[in-house]
Amino acid sequence: MAFWTGFVPQGGGGVLKRANVSYTGRVQGVGFRYTARAASQTYAVDGFVKNITDGSVQVVAEGDDREIAVFLDDLEGRMRGYIRERAVVWEEPTGEFEGFSVRF
Repeated sequence: MAFWTGFVPQGGGGVLKRANVSYTGRVQGVGFRYTARAASQTYAVDGFVKNITDGSVQVVAEGDDREIAVFLDDLEGRMRGYIRERAVVWEEPTGEFEGFSVRF
């Protein structure tokens, strides 16, 4: 199931962007962060994944908007049984990341 079909920002793709994504559901204690880090190695994205105290997981990814969309689609495909909802905010990239990490 492709979650991200139709969710790539407008403008034709190929644009550097930042996706700030919040996932809710049973997303903590199930390997979500480590799955995100592993999935990120396949794509040209930088950023981080972090557990939030309210029980959600935050993923921040920077790169080409289409690359981010494919990365998130892959991650969500791997974790689909645990995700109830997701909210995404597309932002301008800051360039502050080098690689993709798990934050604590």
